[in-house]
Amino acid sequence: MRMLKQLGAVVVVAVVGDVAVGATAGSWVATLLLGVATGVLALLAYAWVVRRTEHREPVEVARAGARAATGAGLLIGVGMFTAVIACIALLGGYHVDGFGSVTSAAGLLGLAVVAGVTEELVFRGILFRIVEERAGTWVALAFTAVLFGAIHLVNPDATLWGAIAIAVEAGCMLAAAYAATRTLWLPIGLHIGWNFAVSGIFGTEVSGATTAAGLLHGVTSGPVILSGGAFGPEASLFAVLAGVTMMVVFLRLAHRRGRLVANPRRAARARATATV
Repeated sequence: MRMLKQLGAVVVVAVVGDVAVGATAGSWVATLLLGVATGVLALLAYAWVVRRTEHREPVEVARAGARAATGAGLLIGVGMFTAVIACIALLGGYHVDGFGSVTSAAGLLGLAVVAGVTEELVFRGILFRIVEERAGTWVALAFTAVLFGAIHLVNPDATLWGAIAIAVEAGCMLAAAYAATRTLWLPIGLHIGWNFAVSGIFGTEVSGATTAAGLLHGVTSGPVILSGGAFGPEASLFAVLAGVTMMVVFLRLAHRRGRLVANPRRAARARATATV
């Protein structure tokens, strides 16, 4: 029941925000401001509903350390995609076909904020966290990654490979980032930074969706395994490798910090066996 209440609160804000942002297409100022406002309102709604349903402080979105963690996530997300697009370009799969503008990029930042905040609250803040309590980290990671990839099947030019790539490079990696830090700020920053780099900087498709040119108007070409095809560079093997690499880094960090949660039933059976 608490999961449904939490999902309802965040999803309502996300849907209303998406509609409002969509209605402002063409005005970069309105898109940016409404995007940021939607992100802030979603965070407030999440904190409020967690207090109401779990009777605790939502430490995963506490203000302490939020700026540093979000900033680190932004840098990691932009850096990761920059590395991915550089690899694609070196093999001839990406080139710049023109230039956009700073204002266009600012509008795309607003869209990145909406997606980054609301999707992290839903998938890592609610689904991953609650499933992990009941089944452990590994089950929660697998479940939310598959679900995260599956919802991208409704995107334009979606393919099964594209959904699998998103499940691995984003679903698994972002869950691992949350497990390592136990706050949502790093995953939120990483998600925003990645999405903004995809569209706002390099001007390519975001999970199959074609957006206005950001700072650059990028064109991808060549084999799907290299460029990602119509789905965009997120379906490139380079993106998957980058996501897997960071997932391993975060999971190792979570292990060293003792933040991986065992399956409660297996742990109970192990304790029972040990006492026999």
